[in-house]
Amino acid sequence: MSFYRKGMLLLAAFLLSAPVSHAETAEQDPSRIDLAKLIECTTYDVPSYNNFALWLTGPESAAAMKQFGMSELPSDNPLLREFQLSAPVTVFGRQTSRIVFASTGPLAVLDEADPHPLAKQLGVPASVDQPNKFLGEKVILSRKDQQENSDTVLETRISLNVSTVDSLPGKTLAGCSYSIEVE
Repeated sequence: MSFYRKGMLLLAAFLLSAPVSHAETAEQDPSRIDLAKLIECTTYDVPSYNNFALWLTGPESAAAMKQFGMSELPSDNPLLREFQLSAPVTVFGRQTSRIVFASTGPLAVLDEADPHPLAKQLGVPASVDQPNKFLGEKVILSRKDQQENSDTVLETRISLNVSTVDSLPGKTLAGCSYSIEVE
């Protein structure tokens, strides 16, 4: 499923839901997003991320990328869109000038071959820990909301992720995943 289509499905789920809040800031204007905070899971809610993702990939993408100093790089991984930043961003106490977007969120591309120190620092346990692959996730928020006058249940989930991928050897990816799914 494409990044844009997944974003549209997530936005549709959002439109069916009540406002989502868990001490995060709801940001209606995607141009005001702080990219470092979005990556670190420290501030924003799922609708804020969805608005940002749709703005970044929609008809105004050129203006969005210019504002954030981003230029898209070719990617060998169809599940990741990679961007070069004109100025580095500091996340998790580290600087990077590259980020990727997976279907549900932004990840910093860090110049660290070993993901274990960062995962330990962030308290992210491994679900896959093999010599050539690391996947770790720490759930920040998981909530189910029954929609009024409906059988529809929406699951809101925000998680901090640390991983490695074959398409970016010698790098560690770290960032946030934002999703609302219809059950």
